[in-house]
Amino acid sequence: MEQNVEYMQRIMAENKKAVMPLLRYLPWLEQNERRSVSSNYGGQGIEGHSVPFPVYDGTLMQFVKEAAKSPLMERNYQYVYSRNHLRTHGDERKLIARATWRDWDILRGILSKYVLGGRVKAVLWNEAVTEGIFCLVLERMKEIIEYWDKPFQV
Repeated sequence: MEQNVEYMQRIMAENKKAVMPLLRYLPWLEQNERRSVSSNYGGQGIEGHSVPFPVYDGTLMQFVKEAAKSPLMERNYQYVYSRNHLRTHGDERKLIARATWRDWDILRGILSKYVLGGRVKAVLWNEAVTEGIFCLVLERMKEIIEYWDKPFQV
């Protein structure tokens, strides 16, 4: 029994180390939930020579950059979605809400879909903020870690 507790504490310490840098963005993510964090740049005279392109909030870009280099990224996030039959934001929310430490890889997969997938389809970054997915995943990861370890000091 003691070995299991020590093992869980070691795993949660590693998870805490990975999640901690991203938690500083949690207040911003909560504040911007249900709001668009991008705009289209049209610029003066660009209409005739180019297509307007999206410009994202600087804080969002910092979060994405930091999340992308964290050990939380799961390159095969598509398998998480197919294995768990995730199709809608509602499916994601239900799975996030009932996630336990055993579902850590599922939470990583959901986070990865929006961070890594956003590199190809950038609208995913804005979608993850407005739908509250980034916020829900980080909050759930924090709750799981705090259950096995002491509360965070962010």
